[in-house]
Amino acid sequence: MNNKKFEAFDKIDEEELWKKFVKTQEQDIRDYFVIKYAPLVKYVAGKVSMGMPQNIEFDDLVSYGVFGLIDAITKFDPDRGIKFKTYAMTRIRGAIFDELRSIDWIPRSIRQKAKQIEQVISELENKLGRTVEDEEIARELGVSNDEFQSLLNKLSGTAILSLNDIWYMGDDKDELSIMETLEAPDSMNPDVLIEKEEIRDYIVEAIKKLPDKEKKVIVLYYYEDLTLKEIGEVLEVTESRVSQLHTKAIMRLRGRLGRIKSNIVG
Repeated sequence: MNNKKFEAFDKIDEEELWKKFVKTQEQDIRDYFVIKYAPLVKYVAGKVSMGMPQNIEFDDLVSYGVFGLIDAITKFDPDRGIKFKTYAMTRIRGAIFDELRSIDWIPRSIRQKAKQIEQVISELENKLGRTVEDEEIARELGVSNDEFQSLLNKLSGTAILSLNDIWYMGDDKDELSIMETLEAPDSMNPDVLIEKEEIRDYIVEAIKKLPDKEKKVIVLYYYEDLTLKEIGEVLEVTESRVSQLHTKAIMRLRGRLGRIKSNIVG
């Protein structure tokens, strides 16, 4: 797209430009939005890259995210009252996670250990009827508390990815996670929409019941959009400790929501 056209689009109210694009699907307008919101892809990729293994390249995450941005531009509906930036961030993040899932970058041994810890937390909390402490989890796993903390550090990348997988109801259209609460496909009937609202309530309730620091980490990271380092400054703990808190929070959420889902399906 030439610079003159870019400058011309710059002078048009963005809301009007979106309406025009929805009607015409004009390629030049699409390209304009891709260029304008490209920095958003780098921002989201930067957040996702934290806690990822070194073999996951930042540039690869950006390239995955670009597909999400294009998808967001194509499907955005300005009449829904959602800001494009908010909608696009969800789509970009989802595209990155989809690609990471497809290349199956998490070693099987790490995946199995994460599942084991998640199951132990779920069973203990279900049995005791309360939030369990690190020492209790470590004892059940047969490891020391220090070894358990070390395990949490190793599992940090899987926890960040798993948040996008927190609730599956079936195919992609029936998926709901903390990150995916903005879009409901137009084809959904009212009963399905009500069901999604109920699941959203389950997720919110599960977050509310987290231990205080874990709850703060989830809220600050996913809702306030702070980095792990910034959260550490707020909570006055190390970035490594924030990562541990985040991992435990995700495992608790997955366990609790798994029990709820089993009860619903059962």
